[in-house]
Amino acid sequence: MSNVSELNQKAVEVTDADLPLHCPLPSVKLWNTHPRVFLDVARTGTVQCPYCGTRYILAKGAGRHAH
Repeated sequence: MSNVSELNQKAVEVTDADLPLHCPLPSVKLWNTHPRVFLDVARTGTVQCPYCGTRYILAKGAGRHAH
């Protein structure tokens, strides 16, 4: 995930199971990570990681429940 150029940015759809959202996700291999950062995707429906540039998109209907 590191050193992702703007042309190769990854977009990940997230659901309620992913909230509270943080990057990197637990599925990312340990050697390929950056410091964990929590991201507020529920506010706008989309958010971009400041470290790796991965864009997270909230799935339709997700984020309606408080966590």
